[in-house]
Amino acid sequence: MDIGRRAFLLGHRPQQREFPLRPPWAENETDFRRDCKRCGNCIAACPTGLLVQGSGGFPEADFSRGHCTFCADCAHACTSAATQNTAARQQTALSFSPTLPAWPLVAAIGAACLPRRGVLCRSCGEYCEANAIRFSLRPGHPAQPDIDTSLCTGCGECVAICPAHAVSIQHGDPLPPLPAAPPP
Repeated sequence: MDIGRRAFLLGHRPQQREFPLRPPWAENETDFRRDCKRCGNCIAACPTGLLVQGSGGFPEADFSRGHCTFCADCAHACTSAATQNTAARQQTALSFSPTLPAWPLVAAIGAACLPRRGVLCRSCGEYCEANAIRFSLRPGHPAQPDIDTSLCTGCGECVAICPAHAVSIQHGDPLPPLPAAPPP
């Protein structure tokens, strides 16, 4: 079914429809939906449990269940046309192939973040292997997390570890950091 019709039938206005987070290397939503057989091979192959069966049977990334190690097991398990390297497919963007960048996802830290509410916590930064989450000191307040989007891989390891469920993975740039605290 066409994405526009599906969104319409679900009561969504197409321009407001946010696509679910797909497995890594699923670059184009339209091509991915066209090519994916919904067989579940990628879900079964994921060693961390990140991939789940989502809406319409298509695989989705659920960062509350796991994170991505970028092992490419999901892409290698895929038997659909999305990963077939035929000459015709090589001339267009593959929709599920580890030859592409994994995804344009980054972590974002919301208002429920404990340090932003005055409570000491550094869980997300301690689990960030890419060192993309760093903490800035603020006089009289706990150190505040900042995300360096140039280092963030969007792996999601920081999501499940957050005790306040304040970290999410999203497309593009995360929300800007909080402004500096006013002088006391």
